[in-house]
Amino acid sequence: MLKGAVAGRYSAALYDLAAESNNIDQIEDELKAVNAIFQDNTDLQKVLYHPQITAAAKKELLDQLFKGNISDLTLNFIKLLVDRRRETFFGDIASEFIAQANASRNMVEARVTSVVDLQDQEKGEFDQLLAKLTGKKVQVSYATDPSLIGGVLVRIGDKVIDGTIKAKLAALGDRLKQIS
Repeated sequence: MLKGAVAGRYSAALYDLAAESNNIDQIEDELKAVNAIFQDNTDLQKVLYHPQITAAAKKELLDQLFKGNISDLTLNFIKLLVDRRRETFFGDIASEFIAQANASRNMVEARVTSVVDLQDQEKGEFDQLLAKLTGKKVQVSYATDPSLIGGVLVRIGDKVIDGTIKAKLAALGDRLKQIS
């Protein structure tokens, strides 16, 4: 509960500042890049998330890593999170910011997972179908998961369309358990 409230509040504030300075796209790109760095570097996470390391030391480290590489707005925002002891929520805040930016562009992100790689023609058909279903521009990413057995799994925002054989077999198993 706290995670969603914190992420929503901070991302909304950052979004308003980015919109004011007319650089939403730049801030979005920087948030994605910084989040990727945080996710890929467990040593950095340990330092930033450690409660006994002072805020001043964390902010000095952030300056060394990012000053001159990202905008002052983004860097100061991350430092604010450190001051308020909210740095552990950075990934959620970045996700919320991206969702807000996409909503303002009438865009939605979708993820299509299938057993095998889809052909370009199939991807194009999925792109068109998802755009028609949502009534928005859709940014689709594709993945494979052999455990699905067959079919596709589509995630659009927080909605899931599960057309996989794995899900159908699980539902059938549940019905059979109810009968016996």
